[in-house]
Amino acid sequence: MPWFQDFVGAAELVRTQNRATGQDDPVGQYVAALGRGDVHTLQTAWPGEMVVYDPRFGEVRGHRQLRQFLRYSKSWWAEHGMTRVEHVAATVTRDRAVVELVAHLAPDGRELAWPVAVVAESPDDLSVVFRTYFSLRAVDGQPHVRAAILAPGPADPGDVVGRYQAALADGDAAAAVATFEPDGYYREPGGASVVHRGAGELGSFFTTSFSAGGGIGLQDCAVTDDGVRCAVEYNCVRWGAHDLPPQAGIGVFERGPDGLLAAARVYDDVVPPTGG
Repeated sequence: MPWFQDFVGAAELVRTQNRATGQDDPVGQYVAALGRGDVHTLQTAWPGEMVVYDPRFGEVRGHRQLRQFLRYSKSWWAEHGMTRVEHVAATVTRDRAVVELVAHLAPDGRELAWPVAVVAESPDDLSVVFRTYFSLRAVDGQPHVRAAILAPGPADPGDVVGRYQAALADGDAAAAVATFEPDGYYREPGGASVVHRGAGELGSFFTTSFSAGGGIGLQDCAVTDDGVRCAVEYNCVRWGAHDLPPQAGIGVFERGPDGLLAAARVYDDVVPPTGG
């Protein structure tokens, strides 16, 4: 039956093309699937193992859990009035991509530009791991503790990002400000409008952040660096004099032309001990 062979060949070609599309833009496919509640596109692109780490749903493994998670996510997006998703930046290396987004929500009639970062990592050609980072507190106003996802590793960002992290650990506000360009900014996890720009605003922000008895202790877990942006996945374990249960987060640091930070964008749900 030659027609059947042609049909099978065409179907396989479609599957191959869909796989290629998904692997070329894994985060785009993933975010689209969240909005549609559609598992088939992801399973076609990644027929091997797929693992999702989501702040709301936790760890997702296997096709059954994936279907449940996608149905939940579609309902959650609808409930919170998601109108559109805006692409901010992508940091891409050979086996990992970090994509920054802003989801525009309207929960309870109020507009919220909500920062989200998604990491896609491929251990092999058939499998993928998605790790999503954002602040749930920005949406519901409630404190949340996000357990660690990754173990601390030998990752070392170096250059200006390493100097920034050293200043953060030491609680040195002046040194932290010195790592930014004159017009550089720090964006908090709580919303796209929560921005501190320029030496004056940055100095006030870091001085307040370090008012709990010292700096902020981060364990670096994974670094994704394309030369322009450096994304550091971390566990926050200390804030000032207070030890914290390890909490997962990611910071994306964008270098300016002079080698200083043009931007630092943070995605986590760590609550300062001072209550700020």
